[in-house]
Amino acid sequence: MFIGHFAPAFIAAAAYSRGPKLGTYFVAAQLVDWAFFALAMIGVEKMRIDPDATIMVPFDLYYMPYTHSMAAVAAWALSFGIVIAVWKKDALGGVLTAAVVASHWLLDWITHKPDLTIAGGEELYGLGLWNFPEIAMPLEIGITVGAFLFYLKRSRGPAAQPLILIGVLLAFQAINWFAPPPTEANFVVYAQSLLAFGVATGFAVWVGENRYFTHRGGLAAASL
Repeated sequence: MFIGHFAPAFIAAAAYSRGPKLGTYFVAAQLVDWAFFALAMIGVEKMRIDPDATIMVPFDLYYMPYTHSMAAVAAWALSFGIVIAVWKKDALGGVLTAAVVASHWLLDWITHKPDLTIAGGEELYGLGLWNFPEIAMPLEIGITVGAFLFYLKRSRGPAAQPLILIGVLLAFQAINWFAPPPTEANFVVYAQSLLAFGVATGFAVWVGENRYFTHRGGLAAASL
């Protein structure tokens, strides 16, 4: 899953408007992928291109215990949640941020072939929805657009910025699905992935800085 990971970010930002802004939740949503591609660059975690990995995604993610095991994701979630809670002086914001990080494993478990572990062991988990594009594609678009519309419904602000954000996300997803796959996993592939996350997060920061939420009494207030 790619842009589907941002669905929990939209929901968290809309559900608790006084908490972290959308950009922070976008970082949380892809935090373990940020870490994976950074570690892959230096050979700590590993992937390879295998056209037979799944029908939709030719990535064989065969070694990622420090970012994508359930225990590792829990550690990343707890650590990031504590950072946000202390930095923002907001315990609930920290809890929601941690929950968005933790959602990454669940969404990957739904779509990945069995390549996820509990704590880096040999037992592998994954429902393999990437082998069923007729289900995986509408599911990913549906949860992303649905969460985005929920965020828009709960907030006020210029229309152009969020529309640009969702347009960028959909364009990235189209590239992910339909562009020719890379022939090998290398530094360029990892850098492109990190760049895509960075661009998406940059637009989310831009949107979050300009969305306002209606509180009791009908007063509009910026999210914190």
